[in-house]
Amino acid sequence: MGEQKADEQVPEQTPGTVRAAGALAALEGLIGVIIAIVLVVQGSGGGHSPGQVYGTAAWFVILAGAVLAAGIGLYRGRRWGRAIAVIAQILLLPVAWYMLSSHRYDLGVPVGLGALITLGLLFAPASTQWMARGYDATA
Repeated sequence: MGEQKADEQVPEQTPGTVRAAGALAALEGLIGVIIAIVLVVQGSGGGHSPGQVYGTAAWFVILAGAVLAAGIGLYRGRRWGRAIAVIAQILLLPVAWYMLSSHRYDLGVPVGLGALITLGLLFAPASTQWMARGYDATA
């Protein structure tokens, strides 16, 4: 009874490195969505060009929403989230550099470290092997 039939698939375990990267990417996406909400609240208060504020907020919702979805997907073991998360981290590195060169170490250091750590987790051996198995590249 405890034996498994040959045609049944054993659910694959998602590596901890992928789940951790997913959690970090989801956190980044959530922060971006919060920034969009803050922008909308600021835009409704006046003092800024509404079109500019709402346009920036929409941009944040689209990009941060994709990163949030990718992070959740990775955390749940979905391979499709990896590409989005990698691109987001690569785009965050110049943002961190700009913040650091503008003497905003309080923002630049966490953004830069978060991007580097997430990239490291996404390209860790366990993560790349898990990704390759999804494409049957290890056979």
